[in-house]
Amino acid sequence: MEVIVAKSAGFCFGVKRAVDMVFEEAKNGGDIYTYGPIIHNESVVKELSEKGVRVLNSRDELEKLTSGTVIIRSHGVEKEIYDIIRKKGLKLVDATCPFVLKIHKTVEAEAQKGSNIVITGDREHPEVKGIISFAGKKVTVINSVKEADIYVAEDEKPVCVVSQTTFNVNKFKDIIEIFKKKEYSVNVVNTICSATQQRQEEAKNIASKADCMIVIGGASSSNSRKLYEICQGLCDNTVFVQTLEDLVSQSFSLSRSSACVGITAGASTPNYIIEEVQRYVRGNDI
Repeated sequence: MEVIVAKSAGFCFGVKRAVDMVFEEAKNGGDIYTYGPIIHNESVVKELSEKGVRVLNSRDELEKLTSGTVIIRSHGVEKEIYDIIRKKGLKLVDATCPFVLKIHKTVEAEAQKGSNIVITGDREHPEVKGIISFAGKKVTVINSVKEADIYVAEDEKPVCVVSQTTFNVNKFKDIIEIFKKKEYSVNVVNTICSATQQRQEEAKNIASKADCMIVIGGASSSNSRKLYEICQGLCDNTVFVQTLEDLVSQSFSLSRSSACVGITAGASTPNYIIEEVQRYVRGNDI
């Protein structure tokens, strides 16, 4: 049996940077909090919890703090969260991915010009919520070709289109094609992370020739779920797991006659989990 592991699988630059920053702060001791999970991976969050790093799950929890260090998660947060942290005199450590910060600056500058802002992505995702808070009042989130087709700008000002960093690359291209046909002045800023594009392209290539595809990622990980959608579209025998334990419980539903098994993982998946899954597959001939 051939086992192909995606070279791009695992931590991306932004995730590694954020996790390293939290571990570095944990060395200093004291009361350390992340606003929301630092990344969408339960294993990493649990490991940090064992080192005393606590997760703030709401604005109310943040408001109750009187001291300590608050670390902004890799996905970024709403503009108001920064204001609360500074107002309360808490130590602020910003671990937002630099590529996400670039989107904040882009939409903020465009909003000041009066542009209509369009964000392609999941409106309920923390990253998108953060971007919205910097985009002014004329902002719309689009997640499908259908939504793009019926979009109408609020006024005659230019339309600036940006994207969630982990959005599906092909879907973004389809949406942009629709916007090019509209009668607006459209400024497209492709803010999909290059690592995301590489990861999705590699997943497509592997899934197109695999008999079985394993996608590893956190349950709340947007980029991991998109990898699963891409792989499932090309390989019917695709499973989504968070850990080796998940795979063990599902493995026997997979074909034992698989000649080729592909493995990829989202940007928030630690290397040790990828290695555990790979060793298990090679040792058990799923």
